Amino acid sequence: MRSRSVLIAAVAAAATLALVVQKQPKTVALSSIGSSPRQEEGKIAKGRSYPRVPSHPNDIAALLNTVETALSNPATAAGLLPDLGHQQQVIYRVLSANPTLSSEVLAALPERWKRVVERHLAARREFLRMGRTRRPTVLPAWRIIDPEPAQNLLTYYQKAESTTGIEWEVLAAVNLVETGMGRIDGISVANAQGPMQFLPTTWAEAGIGQGNIRDPHDAIQAAARYLVRRGGLADISKGLWGYNNSDYYGRAVLLYASLMREDPLAYIGLYHWEIHFNAADGDLWLPVGYHQSKPITVENYLKNHPTSRPPAN
Repeated sequence: MRSRSVLIAAVAAAATLALVVQKQPKTVALSSIGSSPRQEEGKIAKGRSYPRVPSHPNDIAALLNTVETALSNPATAAGLLPDLGHQQQVIYRVLSANPTLSSEVLAALPERWKRVVERHLAARREFLRMGRTRRPTVLPAWRIIDPEPAQNLLTYYQKAESTTGIEWEVLAAVNLVETGMGRIDGISVANAQGPMQFLPTTWAEAGIGQGNIRDPHDAIQAAARYLVRRGGLADISKGLWGYNNSDYYGRAVLLYASLMREDPLAYIGLYHWEIHFNAADGDLWLPVGYHQSKPITVENYLKNHPTSRPPAN
């Protein structure tokens, strides 16, 4: 385990950014230099492709070791982080669906990463247990946008922790699993809205929603207040049950939170995860620029966007 004081350094696209996370008991400090411009809304990132995963477990282990090592290195160039984070995500999505392959990969990994990988796989498998027995043939009416810059979100999480006591890692994990840290701009089938997926009725409760349900800062603060109201300070699992009535959900969130608690650098990889949709035709990547005002069949979507499908090895 790393020391309780960790330096996170990241470089944002076309600008130099120092993202400093020094974690001590209940205290995380952040400072930034420069800026982190968001991509022009609606534009799909150029030059990016769906990450490939090797077929042999030893090759997967070698690739995963390379990816995890780079993501844990503060000197890794910012321009590499989006593809590194996406590669990490896709490897875990592939392995989580194949227990035999994942066991072989774990056996081939350096000892340093085994506990990390086990928790990633355990978290993903909790969500698979929540999923439908049949994978859908229709894609949702979402718009996929760039998230707030990483250092902005971290500031919001930390502010919420300082005012409520709910750990920033838990809030980051909730933001991750709800909307990919704000990438999904859409309304759920239950009418949940915004980056922390609040029902308007819950947002309207006294002392919960303040400001704009779609604003990342406002939504993160509200999520912390809601977790407190649902008993999260005494028992965070109980608070998360109030957020989503599923033990699977709570366990997954706490597994992701534990990765960031043990090593705050894990936040960088998770921040760069993309939006994937586990459809009947495969694990489809919905990149920034995906925008459907109403549901669309997977078949029709793939006619125009075949690169959203996993590549053949």
